Amino acid sequence: MKLIFAGTPEFAARALSALLAGGHEIALVLTQPDRAAGRGLKVKPSPVKRLAEAHRIPVAQPVTLKDPAAQDALRAVEADLVVVAAYGLILPQAILDIPRLGALNIHASLLPRWRGAAPIQRALLAGDSETGACIMQMDSGLDTGPLLLCESLPIRDEDTARTLHDRLAELGARLLLQALDGLGRGTLSARPQPDTGVTYATKIDRAEARLDWSRPAAEVWRKVRAFNPYPGAVTRLGEVDVKIWRAAPAAASGTPGVVLEAGASGIVVACGEASLRIQELQRAGGRRLYPGEFLSGHKVLPGERFGN
Repeated sequence: MKLIFAGTPEFAARALSALLAGGHEIALVLTQPDRAAGRGLKVKPSPVKRLAEAHRIPVAQPVTLKDPAAQDALRAVEADLVVVAAYGLILPQAILDIPRLGALNIHASLLPRWRGAAPIQRALLAGDSETGACIMQMDSGLDTGPLLLCESLPIRDEDTARTLHDRLAELGARLLLQALDGLGRGTLSARPQPDTGVTYATKIDRAEARLDWSRPAAEVWRKVRAFNPYPGAVTRLGEVDVKIWRAAPAAASGTPGVVLEAGASGIVVACGEASLRIQELQRAGGRRLYPGEFLSGHKVLPGERFGN
């Protein structure tokens, strides 16, 4: 089959790499326009664009796919199928109708749970015990299309959005290859999504990442994990913001936000229920540090308060 691949971040690059390793013909890659990123705000190509160019695959970066000229360019490819993974642009029905076999999407959840933009973070924030990946036939709805393949994986206590992303990217790429093989052989058919269990994974707002120490420690811990690496769970210490990168629940209790213990093994902060042991943190403008390193340069004493 001749494929058009649409994707932008590292999650999508994993899928494109699997397609290339599997010998699939990629006639065109669609990815988001280059954008400024990092501290220097240098304009950088997406991971998908870098991979496509390394393999000398033509790349298109339309601002919108509603433009008739962009649609005509895709028609000219005469692709059998469009594969979509974390592309970032809506594919209008006119685009979905172009390929002979329509469009497939890799979604990082067990649909219909966590349809939408941030399924990995929302699963962590909700305290889900498992998640997974699905290969879906795309329609005009928001992740509402029929399912070809789904596979679950457990969410581990140590998982962050980064580690879960990496595991789901690997799983999604593997399922994609299985789906293409099944479609090619005519042995795979789609099934409608269930009507029950629908939830929506709205886009992450940076304001959500500010920690509320009056909440139970388990909830604060989930925030730390869900917002690692982006945007980083943040709290106030004195006059500066501090990002919390790693933590674990602790049994001690006290007034929410108050430091109960500070040493090389961690900084224990009381929550609304129980407490949280901070294991890696970063002062604004500084670098990520373990508690012993942090405390050698920034004195934190029991009785001091984290908060907003």
